[in-house]
Amino acid sequence: MSKIPISVCIIAKNEEKYIEECLKRLQPYGFEIVVTDTGSTDRTKEIAQKYADKVLDFEWINDFSAARNFCAQHASNAWILSIDCDEYVSSIDVATLRILMQKFPRYTGVIRLKNLVIEADGKQGYGTDDVTRFYNRNYYGFDYPIHEQVCSHVLSEREEKMQCFLMPMEVVHHGYALPPEEMKEKQRRNLELLYRNLKDNPAEPYTLFQIAQSEFILGNNEKAIECYEKGLALEPSPEFVYVQVMIISLAKAYVKVDREPDALELMNRYADSCKTAKFVFTHAGVYLDNKQPLKALLLYVKTTMLPDADTLGENLMHCYEHIISLYRDMGDDKMADLFQGKYEACAAERERVMNS
Repeated sequence: MSKIPISVCIIAKNEEKYIEECLKRLQPYGFEIVVTDTGSTDRTKEIAQKYADKVLDFEWINDFSAARNFCAQHASNAWILSIDCDEYVSSIDVATLRILMQKFPRYTGVIRLKNLVIEADGKQGYGTDDVTRFYNRNYYGFDYPIHEQVCSHVLSEREEKMQCFLMPMEVVHHGYALPPEEMKEKQRRNLELLYRNLKDNPAEPYTLFQIAQSEFILGNNEKAIECYEKGLALEPSPEFVYVQVMIISLAKAYVKVDREPDALELMNRYADSCKTAKFVFTHAGVYLDNKQPLKALLLYVKTTMLPDADTLGENLMHCYEHIISLYRDMGDDKMADLFQGKYEACAAERERVMNS
């Protein structure tokens, strides 16, 4: 296979559990692989040296962006694919990717990452996130010390939504499938860096959003609500994906503390500017929480027809589940049966992802 001018850049620390499988899956594609170790005390570096073209050392300075940018600076190619050790590539259409690089040299690439998670009942499930992980280092680099983001080198361009294309690849993220206590410990570590960053940048909505996310996972619902509300009060544009997630998450937090009417008012307020499948699906659920099943049903059906319905991950299956249940509650078994095949197809896709 001819090489393609892409460098895969990975930062790692004590990742012996995941890194070998990650690197094995990358090898067939002919990319340069650069691993930057930030202080491992296990076999991470030893394993990396078996597969990577370069294995570098970086002294950890509590800044994920600094480590990622260091790694990219030592790559041989300008195009950088940034992934984590616990993310396994299932497939890449290299020919299509090469065409996209040639056609859109100033664009970034978005991976529709499939995140395996452990649900509250202990069962494994999955969701999806669109994450920007592919970029030309001449124009872009990482910023923010934690929950780092690809940003333009031109500061004035950062208020604008980046032009991007969807990467022709499937990646499954295993690192969120953690036991509850392990996940909580991870969030506590994250909060140390996030609160430090907030002290330096008190009017940064993205940092407030990430703090709220961690507090919510820890069950600190009121703290989470306070941070979500502060972030939205700064009026960031709903064009940005994280802002829509912030609205959705705040609605869920309101429901958690029995403020269902507030959740509905919030979703109604942003409905005209937020039209993604994830937003509409959540809006439907909030109608259900507010004992308005007919409006919920209409939005669940609308969700399944949206062009980005596949971004729901396992929730697309739950969407069909709600539709079937609501039709049966209304005594309309014929309509319920119409959606049964869609539900079963989603359940089969769930099993495929779980075993990939």
